[in-house]
Amino acid sequence: MRTSMKMFATLLLVVMCLLANEMGGPMVVEGRTCESQSHKFKGTCLSDTNCGNVCSNEGFHGGKCRGLRRRCFCTKHC
Repeated sequence: MRTSMKMFATLLLVVMCLLANEMGGPMVVEGRTCESQSHKFKGTCLSDTNCGNVCSNEGFHGGKCRGLRRRCFCTKHC
């Protein structure tokens, strides 16, 4: 009984390692991302692409629509 439990635990660990490797391998830690609400975006934010373009013109790397009120938030690495 004890040997079969060790064998099962070892097999489970091997399967989990293989699945983790198939799902993208080790995670790479990136720097922090800072957010700031766009000052130039007007209206309700419905498109992340449009928000990102406005944020690029403001000097940011990109942008996303967020929140219940759908505001454009610009992002950059900080």
